Amino acid sequence: MLIAILFLAGGLLVLGTGAELMVRGSSRLALHFGISPLVVGLTIVAFGTSAPELAVSVKATLAGSSALALGNVIGSNIANIGLILGITALLRPIRIEGQLVRIQLPLVILSSILLGLLLLDGEITKFDGLILISGLIGYLIFNFLNPSQSDLPEAVEEFNTRLAQSKVWLQVLIAIGGLGLLIGGSQLFVDGAISLARLFGVSEAVIGLTIVAIGTSVPELATSLVAAFRGSSDIAIGNAIGSNLFNILAILGVTGLVGNVSGDDFAPIDFVVMTGFAAVLLPLAWSKMTLSRLEGAVLLGCYLAYLGYTASA
Repeated sequence: MLIAILFLAGGLLVLGTGAELMVRGSSRLALHFGISPLVVGLTIVAFGTSAPELAVSVKATLAGSSALALGNVIGSNIANIGLILGITALLRPIRIEGQLVRIQLPLVILSSILLGLLLLDGEITKFDGLILISGLIGYLIFNFLNPSQSDLPEAVEEFNTRLAQSKVWLQVLIAIGGLGLLIGGSQLFVDGAISLARLFGVSEAVIGLTIVAIGTSVPELATSLVAAFRGSSDIAIGNAIGSNLFNILAILGVTGLVGNVSGDDFAPIDFVVMTGFAAVLLPLAWSKMTLSRLEGAVLLGCYLAYLGYTASA
């Protein structure tokens, strides 16, 4: 068990470092070649916080453990709202932009429903993967053509602009190094997760929904907590919503193209909870356009209850 835990911890550390390096290197390269900070934020940075989930899901599918991959995505989406937004709102009420409520949150709900429909036959196939990737492309095009719907905070633009002032060859090495760490970290993390599942006699789906999901959500949690402590907690909800969309459309889209993803080990309650968290967040966010401490406590409490149910199931 000690070796499995060391693999998990080591893999998580390498994953986090790799994601950070890949985002920094890629952002600087994009900005060097004249790509706007807005586009960088919507693509590279948003994708970067979901990079650990992608690396783990693809590796798990290639290793024949696709239940771990699907559990990772479902569990991460639940954790993004219940755990991350719950904790962040407890620290500081989250101010919510109107376009997040009008457009982005409904898209998260629709994408969750789409995932459930695609899994009615028990798996995500290559064709399903193409559907999800097409949805991602449509989402990105919509945001690029409607920049007013997704303006980055001035502080983020200023930060990204500074990133552009650096040597190209160095950023190429940083991005490649980050990608290499992601691949290596995912190997360790998946091996540790599979070992734990076998050791405790639980399914890989349960491990994916809990330990793996929480572990790969660390970048989102770190981003949201830092934003809260700096008085910019409104960034946290955008981070969580964007990550949820990328998790379904990009990660399961790519993973489905790599190999069929089985949904046989999952109960309908898992999909209901994932969609339900997004659906419940909509009226909470709409009330005074703020997520209060009390509402954060409710989200966190519901998430802990779900964890308890999953662990005992």
